[in-house]
Amino acid sequence: MRKCLIASVLLVWVLMAFVFPPKTARPLFTIIPAAPVYFKSFVDCNMAEAWVGDTFRIFPGKYGEDPLWGDARDLKYADGKTAEEAFNRRFEAFTEPVMPPNVAPDQEGLHGAVWFETVYQDPKDASGKTLYALYHNENYPNTYPYRTKTGKGYIDKDWPQGLTGERTPAAVCRIGIMKSTNGGHSWENKGIVLEDDQPRMILKPHNTSVTFAGGVGDPSAIANDGYLYIFYGEYGYPGNYRSATYDPIKEYSGQCISMARIALTDLDAPTGKARRWDGKGFTVAYDGVGQPIRSLQIPVAEGGGPTSSPSSKYYWGPSVSWNTWLKAWVMLMARSEGPSWKGSNVYLSFNTNPSLVGAAGQEWSKPQLLASKPGHTIWYPSLQPIGSDNERGNRNTCLKLGQIARLFYKDNAPDTAVYLSEYEIRFERNR
Repeated sequence: MRKCLIASVLLVWVLMAFVFPPKTARPLFTIIPAAPVYFKSFVDCNMAEAWVGDTFRIFPGKYGEDPLWGDARDLKYADGKTAEEAFNRRFEAFTEPVMPPNVAPDQEGLHGAVWFETVYQDPKDASGKTLYALYHNENYPNTYPYRTKTGKGYIDKDWPQGLTGERTPAAVCRIGIMKSTNGGHSWENKGIVLEDDQPRMILKPHNTSVTFAGGVGDPSAIANDGYLYIFYGEYGYPGNYRSATYDPIKEYSGQCISMARIALTDLDAPTGKARRWDGKGFTVAYDGVGQPIRSLQIPVAEGGGPTSSPSSKYYWGPSVSWNTWLKAWVMLMARSEGPSWKGSNVYLSFNTNPSLVGAAGQEWSKPQLLASKPGHTIWYPSLQPIGSDNERGNRNTCLKLGQIARLFYKDNAPDTAVYLSEYEIRFERNR
């Protein structure tokens, strides 16, 4: 009888293994000191890049109007036969593309400054010259004032403090798309793909973090199953902000790194087409209230809190890649641990589901510490190709990598700021 019972139990275990197969074990990684690589141009974002034919092309920098820091013309591109060659280009070797002009505050068009964060390359164009750039966009009440007719824009009342002093306003971030049909030599603005509107701005007296008034930004994007999946930081209130009823825990519940998606067929006319994650599916409008990736939220008991507080801890600035060696997604992120995004650590998370459809796209592992530089402020970590023959043949970029990759980040040291690499990362399968 006992043997029959044991046999029955074993049979149940075997059947359950088929019905509920065990999840792949979380991959392993080793960080390896490497000869430093110092980037010689301006970076304040993720590194957008693509192979155009046999040329590895990068698009760092900032472009457009900015009343706080001054108008910028630093969004430029550089080429190389390998990623290493492109990253070692001197500043003088960078080329400024033709960009769409900013329009007046009361007109429709491009407002504020933009940073390219990810480039999606249309595989239907054999030349590789059709590119879609996902950009981070920043505005203020004076560059994008409120429009009663559309409900878009911002109202300069009880506005929180900006980065350059008490009398300057905080920015609002949005995410948009531009298109190039000539490999990035010139760009056409296609419009905003994700944004938070005025009712979700977090104002005085509660917003004291000296970061954003609200919005969505610092994105990274991956093409998967016919969609462009966008990973981004959420800084808005999950509902209408009202000073009298403000709840910091409610604010916290809707923030951190979030996901949205837009069909690849909608990239030429993206406004209104993206959908945010609602906790069960991608159903929320491009300017609605979605749900963050819960596994990437820092628990309140561990210091997690709303982004409007200068004492909260939260992850931001995701950089996502597909690792062909692991057959898994890898996300790097910075962590804010003080006002103005101060934080000295870089973290890493894995998702071992090849498809990002549905709940599988939310199954990211608890972030692990990857690198630390006490006393420094580390932003915009990303993994980059090491330049091997195999990587050149596979056309690897920051969106697709192999077993070994270079770790880059912006190091805001006390005396200077530089985008550099000091380490390589070696990944291992964990069976």
